[in-house]
Amino acid sequence: MAYRDFERQLRGEGLLTAEIFYFFPDYPSLIQQFVWQDYDEAPDYPILFRFLDHWRREIEAAIHSVRIAHERSLGPREFRHVDGEFRLQ
Repeated sequence: MAYRDFERQLRGEGLLTAEIFYFFPDYPSLIQQFVWQDYDEAPDYPILFRFLDHWRREIEAAIHSVRIAHERSLGPREFRHVDGEFRLQ
């Protein structure tokens, strides 16, 4: 699992955290919060929008708003191959 996530980071994806605020189906005056995380690619966020489309089709709770935070912690240009190693003793 960690290896797959590392590969996704090398492709330029970053960890996306989405806070989804939705109306509770039985009590429409209450707003609930659901926190969801996955690796996604900014600025289009295709995985997030696929998840939100699934939510709208399959879950009867209406979405009020979505707040996201995205951090690309490692990308292709930040990864360098090192040919040597220096040890201080």
